[in-house]
Amino acid sequence: MKFIVNTFKRELALFIRSLNLCLAVNLYVKEQNLAQRKDTSKRVKLAEMWLPTMKKIILCLCTFLIFEGNTMAQSRDTMFPKETVQPRIRIIIDNDFGGDPDGLFQLVHQILSPSVDIRAIIGSHLKPGDSFDPSKVTATNAKKKVEEVLNVMNLQNAFPVLEGSNNGLESIDKPQVSSAAQAIVKEAMRTDVKTPLYMVCGAGLTDLASAYLIEPKIADKIILVWIGGPEYPGSIIPPNHSELEYNLGIDLLAGQVIFNKSKMMIWQVPRSTYRQAIFSYAELLSKIKPLGETGKYLANALENVMKMTVQMKYYIGETYILGDSPLVLLTALQSSFEADPSSSYYVLRKSPLINDKGLYENNPSGRNIRVYTQIDTRLMFEDLIAKLQLFNK
Repeated sequence: MKFIVNTFKRELALFIRSLNLCLAVNLYVKEQNLAQRKDTSKRVKLAEMWLPTMKKIILCLCTFLIFEGNTMAQSRDTMFPKETVQPRIRIIIDNDFGGDPDGLFQLVHQILSPSVDIRAIIGSHLKPGDSFDPSKVTATNAKKKVEEVLNVMNLQNAFPVLEGSNNGLESIDKPQVSSAAQAIVKEAMRTDVKTPLYMVCGAGLTDLASAYLIEPKIADKIILVWIGGPEYPGSIIPPNHSELEYNLGIDLLAGQVIFNKSKMMIWQVPRSTYRQAIFSYAELLSKIKPLGETGKYLANALENVMKMTVQMKYYIGETYILGDSPLVLLTALQSSFEADPSSSYYVLRKSPLINDKGLYENNPSGRNIRVYTQIDTRLMFEDLIAKLQLFNK
């Protein structure tokens, strides 16, 4: 389709130039004397004869291009008939899209899921000096990355895209006020809807913690699904691990606000569990990359990281952890009746306190939170591939 469109665009440009030439000839002839006009009369008649035809062709081409420009955007809405699937939950997506490309896979998958109503997409910041983006405007760049994805999918302006704070919390009592934090508060405090609101976070918790500090009442109106936090006692700890888990380390104070201060409902996917979301390079090349511009974009984003690590002589092998994908599994892919992520397993724990080292401390008086221990990777990845196939048709 893209080749055909590009060909038509080139032909359209040629027709417009031809039309301009004909109009120029016509104007030139009118300005010349009778003798000159007589010499060019055949050319004028030819130009005048072709003008109506060319105008019709140009109109048809323009109509085709306008239709084509909307086709992919419309395909998201027509992949699943509205008489069979309707949104049943609201979600706000918050992720460091300028960092690890696993967030891009989650974003595309979430966008293609018809059972969720995406209320906003927030680009959040990375840890200062992160090798993925060492700039001081990582949230700004994350927002740009979301817009890039939507452009690839031909879904420009389909969702509100917001920039989170470029900095983490400076105090456990002071929010980083941003349009993202304010949007979270506004959506959570709505009284005109009954569908539950999920906050799906694949990075730090700055924007959500800031929203809570702005309006603590949101705590009982949001279910937080968070990819982050270290292993709990009894879990398998990876070799050469860092005690401060990556996502929690992006903004430790924000994690303390949500766990230690708020009473927010939490569905946590800690490091021991999100490491199960492992995808092979062979699967990427055979099942994702061939699936249109979106599949190619996702594959290229991941391959760029693989190439970078090889150049650094840090060999990561032939697999990659798409650790943010459980955010889709636990929201969009819940069971049909008695809706819940019934194919994945969790335990109920008393919400721990998070200390200044990013480690858990027992908190017997804490509220119960879900800690997922096993995720349904078959459903999660097969659904992503199937939706990309449908979207690419």
